[in-house]
Amino acid sequence: MEIDDPTEELISVCRAGIGDELRSITYFTDDTVEQLYLRSDLDRTADLTGFAELERTGFRSDDLYRNTQLGDYRATIRMFERGYLTRVIEGRCGVWVTTDSMSMERFEELASSVKPVLAAYASGDGA
Repeated sequence: MEIDDPTEELISVCRAGIGDELRSITYFTDDTVEQLYLRSDLDRTADLTGFAELERTGFRSDDLYRNTQLGDYRATIRMFERGYLTRVIEGRCGVWVTTDSMSMERFEELASSVKPVLAAYASGDGA
């Protein structure tokens, strides 16, 4: 599949899939980080370099998760107070997309039910 302008294509597919809840799109490699889209009501205050350092760990995760019983690694979703960050890796490049809060009750329910169990293990009550 040949794409004339990958930046515009990324923006287009994200807008089509997410709609008005799309906040930002940032592309990254081992050496670069570039914000491709930022919704007009948001400030350019995010530490893209800091985010990129964290999200680059996905390059290693992509390899580590290969051939698991879960299937191929597809994406990482991070939940925040006011939205979500989804990271997608392909080879040695990636993109993270941030969104407003969307209908992801099942992810929130999972995190809510797992957190106290992990807390019990951390405190020694569950071991």
